[in-house]
Amino acid sequence: MKPVIGLTSYRQRGQTGVWDTEMAMLPAFYLEGVTRAGGLAVILPPQSIDLEGARNLLSGLDGLIVTGGRDVEATRYGHQPHEQAEKPDRLRDLLEDELISAAIQMQLPFLGICRGAQMLNVNRGGTLIQHLPDLIGDNRYQPGGGNFAHMPISVREGSLLHRIVGEQVENAALYHHQAIDEPGGDLQVVAYSPDGIVQAVEVENHPFGLAVQWHPEQTLDDLRLFEALIAAASAEE
Repeated sequence: MKPVIGLTSYRQRGQTGVWDTEMAMLPAFYLEGVTRAGGLAVILPPQSIDLEGARNLLSGLDGLIVTGGRDVEATRYGHQPHEQAEKPDRLRDLLEDELISAAIQMQLPFLGICRGAQMLNVNRGGTLIQHLPDLIGDNRYQPGGGNFAHMPISVREGSLLHRIVGEQVENAALYHHQAIDEPGGDLQVVAYSPDGIVQAVEVENHPFGLAVQWHPEQTLDDLRLFEALIAAASAEE
């Protein structure tokens, strides 16, 4: 049977037909990544939940993807919000924080993407760079207007990510103005962009706890990350 993969989603105002209201939604690229790689995709909407509820939810899944989206609220890692920070989505922050904790406890395979990498780092006690242009001087990681930056990513030898993609991701699609600063206590940094910004982390002593800062759903001609998650989730069945 195909493994069932849960994907976190947005809850925000949207329009369809005559309706203009709050909706749970997710760009279809993520769903395509899962289904093309051989999985079944289930959307998980932001909702109030505790750790027990998160464990209950994940007990019906074989794997998890924590998707991209709005900035993680700065107070979660003890910082005051930067003036360029986006309005927080506290309900989503709560859901993803509990899901990550539960997935780590349950040893459930999971993949974080962009915000998902940042959320994992905050969950494990790490901090974030709130606005990269303050550090590097320009918008090279987030050109704006929905246009993705593309650059090579160097991968640490011996890591799970290295076993999946090799020593370099040639043309990673990036769109982020925040990034991992101080890594969480049980995370290993396993990839960097050319100027040294952290681009992937892995959870120690976890069969498949991986998060990348770039957007593999934007380059679906390369399904290796999705396929690796599906393989790990299949092994859990």
